[in-house]
Amino acid sequence: MPPYLIALEEHYDAQVFDTSDALHEALPAHVHDRLHDLGESRIADMKSGNTRLQVISHVGGPKPVAGCMAANDKLAAACKEHQGSFAGWAALPMQDPEAAVEELTRAVKDLGFVGALLDSHTEDGSMYDDAKFWPVFAQAVKLDVPLYIHPSYPADNMASHYRGNFDKNAAIMMATASWGWHSECGLHILRLFASGVFDQFPKLKIVIGHMGEMIPFMLDRTARTTRVWGEFERDLQTVWQENIWVTTSGLFTLPPFECLLKVSPADKIMFSVDYPFSTTETGAQFVEEIQRAGILSQEQLEAFCHGNAEKLLKLKAQQA
Repeated sequence: MPPYLIALEEHYDAQVFDTSDALHEALPAHVHDRLHDLGESRIADMKSGNTRLQVISHVGGPKPVAGCMAANDKLAAACKEHQGSFAGWAALPMQDPEAAVEELTRAVKDLGFVGALLDSHTEDGSMYDDAKFWPVFAQAVKLDVPLYIHPSYPADNMASHYRGNFDKNAAIMMATASWGWHSECGLHILRLFASGVFDQFPKLKIVIGHMGEMIPFMLDRTARTTRVWGEFERDLQTVWQENIWVTTSGLFTLPPFECLLKVSPADKIMFSVDYPFSTTETGAQFVEEIQRAGILSQEQLEAFCHGNAEKLLKLKAQQA
């Protein structure tokens, strides 16, 4: 039997602020139902997919300060009620870095969260290479918690890039789950590197999903070209090896996983589902496929399924 699973990119909607966009509005009703559930239905889905613990985060969208606090409080209550089955990533109001620092501190120290999940840009399209956001990175290092950077629906100033002579649904998907927000999230990591974030904060822990947001396939070429990007104390390969953890969320085929294995330390690769947009059963079937393929030793498989997450997040799943 495959090892038990910890899943790190698992979502909910607290219904305390507006999370509507063209992609999420088109989701089927059963997905919305699962997004709003932090109780027995979610736990039943977890059991059917061999998942002992979900690290839960709020879905993307504008995040006002009061809304973040309310969403985090609601998630914290669910984590307390289902201790050992749920853990939490904080939602932060990144448009207000000072408030984001305060809420990160509260979420970690008072609510027991394992870190924060950040949308890959603010509502106006800003990414975090601007030094005004860096106090959040500094506080994450101080608290010794990771930050998970997650793709976001494109801001208004980015959306036209994905419109063309084709159906609007093609544009929506091209801008989001089919391509765009993955490439934009990968770009964000490169922008952070180019800005010197990882030299300023060499102990910063960043998690990204979806098999590395396209970076692994291009890593060698991109890293070699950074010689003309500027002067850095630690090169991109070093940053990738030391500061970046990657989950498999939403991708369930072997080729991208094998690519990721070839460019990343095995102890920085972690299982995830992307629930409820993907199912726990699909995630469990993928782990079985990995096991049958024999591309991980038993020790590596257990680390991928739960051990690496437990080490990074300093947590333990409940006993079966």
